[in-house]
Amino acid sequence: MVLIENVEKAQEALRGHLRVCDSAVAFTGAGLSTECGIPDFRSADSAWRRHPPIPFKDFVDDPDARALAWRRKFAMDDLTAGAQPGRGHRALTRLMEDGIVRSIVTQNIDGLHQAAGAPADRIVELHGNGGYATCLSCGCRHELKDVRPRFEASGAAPECACGGAVKSATVAFGQKMPQEALRRARAASLDCDLFLAIGTSLVVYPAAAFPVLAKENGAALVIVNGEATPLDQTADLVLRGDIGAILAPFALHAEK
Repeated sequence: MVLIENVEKAQEALRGHLRVCDSAVAFTGAGLSTECGIPDFRSADSAWRRHPPIPFKDFVDDPDARALAWRRKFAMDDLTAGAQPGRGHRALTRLMEDGIVRSIVTQNIDGLHQAAGAPADRIVELHGNGGYATCLSCGCRHELKDVRPRFEASGAAPECACGGAVKSATVAFGQKMPQEALRRARAASLDCDLFLAIGTSLVVYPAAAFPVLAKENGAALVIVNGEATPLDQTADLVLRGDIGAILAPFALHAEK
């Protein structure tokens, strides 16, 4: 493992890996979006501590818990309203346009990769998307602009026309992970020769297994993060520092 904490040296080292790879995968976490005003989950002052998510079982079993989940959902939406893609999002979009990064596997639910112009069909959202809702019974999509006024008028958790509970299209604690997203993430991990883990603590499983899978399959593993992770010793290269600053030049011009 090579650890680099100087921004310019980190950029040069990353440039070297990008230059020789044929197929890179970017695996992104909350650290990529914090500069955009999206709070992470683990910081001591995180807004998620004031508005903690409701466990899935409670959401399903208790109408009052469902209503509380929606109040907390909209409180968080208000805190992050107007968030725009950051330097890292723009860099990854450019690297996709240049044919270097083939796909993005993300733990984030903020939709900022799509907002930065990355093709939606090449983004794997492991934990869902907070930009809309779905019915837990029939799977029908519900737009938040329709759900919120009704909820705020009644205070009751929204229901679908089929009678099913409507929930934000994110994966709650205790909820089953989306199997198709896991399948696609696994396939991308096995099909790359460079795995970029960016802004993720690499402690949440099964997602944190994908860097290991890629590494064991022969890919180079590069970790870009502000803090140490449990997989640093496994990585070929660890770039530690301000994520946006490290990735910023890659949004400006082709790096290969």
